[in-house]
Amino acid sequence: MNTMTAQLTAPTLPLIALAQGEGMRLQSGPGRDLIFKLTGEQTKGAFDYFVVEVAPHGGPPLHFHHNQDETIQVLKGRYKVRIGDAITVLEEGGFAYLPAAVPHAFLNLTDAPGEVLIVYVPGGGHHFYAELGPLARAEHPDRAAIAACFTRHGMTLLGGPLSPD
Repeated sequence: MNTMTAQLTAPTLPLIALAQGEGMRLQSGPGRDLIFKLTGEQTKGAFDYFVVEVAPHGGPPLHFHHNQDETIQVLKGRYKVRIGDAITVLEEGGFAYLPAAVPHAFLNLTDAPGEVLIVYVPGGGHHFYAELGPLARAEHPDRAAIAACFTRHGMTLLGGPLSPD
């Protein structure tokens, strides 16, 4: 009879435990700060996991990811969400799945700062935000440079942010 012995090995991924507010802090467009709890580099490219602090009446422009699926869960606030041609409103605890190649955007409908939890699959999105933040927050943002940044990171910028109505 053959006997197999299981060999325990140390995990190949980092063991991470972070307090609220801890993580890699990056900036996106005006009024959107991101706290990456895990990046694609830490998950061998599998996914990114991050919290987005969204300014009142703020949100990303209409865009789509060529190869990345995205999920959004509302932690704080109330959001108008566009997925393709569908528009919905998500309250706290609400969730949306934004498949790759589908245009999407969201907008904080409240007068208070909000928060959403986002997961990108596959990971690596932090590289995009590290480049986008300075471009989007410049005194006079260059739309062509911002669109080119989207393109370099496998996304297409389609338009501006959503309107509240």
